[in-house]
Amino acid sequence: MTEQQVTIANLASNLVALGVLLVCWRWRRAGRALFFALFLWAAQLNLRLALVHPAAYLDYARWAVGPYRRFILGPFARHTGSMVGAIALGQLGVAVLVALRGRAAQVGLLGAIVFLLAIAPLGRGSAFPFSITASLAAALLARVRFDSSLPGDLAALLRRHRRV
Repeated sequence: MTEQQVTIANLASNLVALGVLLVCWRWRRAGRALFFALFLWAAQLNLRLALVHPAAYLDYARWAVGPYRRFILGPFARHTGSMVGAIALGQLGVAVLVALRGRAAQVGLLGAIVFLLAIAPLGRGSAFPFSITASLAAALLARVRFDSSLPGDLAALLRRHRRV
């Protein structure tokens, strides 16, 4: 990506993060659906790239802070595909947990917060401060005890819509 493309992607990502924060503050169930979609999308994208073009992840070193840069160019560079594959599985786990109810959803949201804070030191590579804003949005949701799953919420919404 060119510098201009990275800048545009970062601006768009940060506008999305602000939108997600607003949705999570105002409409918690919709915010949870957004986190489910975000982590499901990230999981499939990272898994595909880990299999097809793992070396692309080494580009993140140029924006990362010192310890992250050394890790990316060192151990990560030698095992990129397997490490990104593991990250993708973790993202899938977060998505699944967020879609569940009760304590499982809260654990998934805490996982989202940990992941988002862990990528912040990638700097522009993680569209900083996107991950900070998104982790605040997840924190708003993590305080809520969801009594229904996302599929349950969707089914209830469809039943209500059908009655109208």
